[in-house]
Amino acid sequence: MKHKPPTFTRGYNPEGAVNWLEEVEIIFEAMGCSEENKVTLGAYVLREEANHWWKNARQRLGAGGAVI
Repeated sequence: MKHKPPTFTRGYNPEGAVNWLEEVEIIFEAMGCSEENKVTLGAYVLREEANHWWKNARQRLGAGGAVI
C-alpha cells in the first residue's frame, strides 16, 4: 500500500494544522511508525512557511527536544 501524505504549507492556520495532523497520524498508524520516525516523516511534508518554522524550531531544540 502506498501512502501519499498531505503537505502543509500555510502560516498561521490552526484549523488547517489540526486537519493536516489528523491525516498524517492516520498514515503513521497504518505504517506502524515509531515516534522518532514520525518527526522525521512529518517534517518531510512541511512546505513553505511551515518548513521555515520547523527549521527555526529545530535550531532552538537541543538533544531530546529540550529548549536551548
